[in-house]
Amino acid sequence: MPAHPAGPAGRGATVWLTGLPSAGKTTLARALAERLRAAGHRTEVLDGDEVREFLSAGLGFGRADRDTNVRRIGFVAELLASNGVKVLVPVIAPYADSRAEVRAHHRREGTPYVEVHVATPVEVCSERDVKGLYARQAAGEISGLTGVDDPYEEPDAPDLRLDTAGRPVAGSAADIHALLVGRGLA
Repeated sequence: MPAHPAGPAGRGATVWLTGLPSAGKTTLARALAERLRAAGHRTEVLDGDEVREFLSAGLGFGRADRDTNVRRIGFVAELLASNGVKVLVPVIAPYADSRAEVRAHHRREGTPYVEVHVATPVEVCSERDVKGLYARQAAGEISGLTGVDDPYEEPDAPDLRLDTAGRPVAGSAADIHALLVGRGLA
């Protein structure tokens, strides 16, 4: 394992934010990233949509491809975190076993891993519908929407569970930050 500067600013970690589409994962990750950077932490956001476009182009949305995508993101996150970066990963990651595989890999490598379930109800996600996915699914234009007509396996025991419905982003980001502080990671 690489040597890191003393103190939490030099210690890397992966913060995996899982939840339904439009739950607020990316918004929270970006708000937390600003807060961590302001405190002197090296921070990266590995947004699921961006990674899929560049690292996992060509993968579909069947279970095997989704698992491959999650493993790839997990590998990159662990690599960055093992080199002193706070890596924020807002990714749906619908299957518990692929998330468990990423967590296990981090543990084997001795890299801190925190799982945050952004547990926003599907009704609220559907109202937000930032990408228009829920409307397209309701209109019959697409199928396989996670949490609607494709499974989303909620984490049994995340490190933190947040319902962002009607809650300011800053408050939810502060909760994640407090968890990191409590673990000596921020």
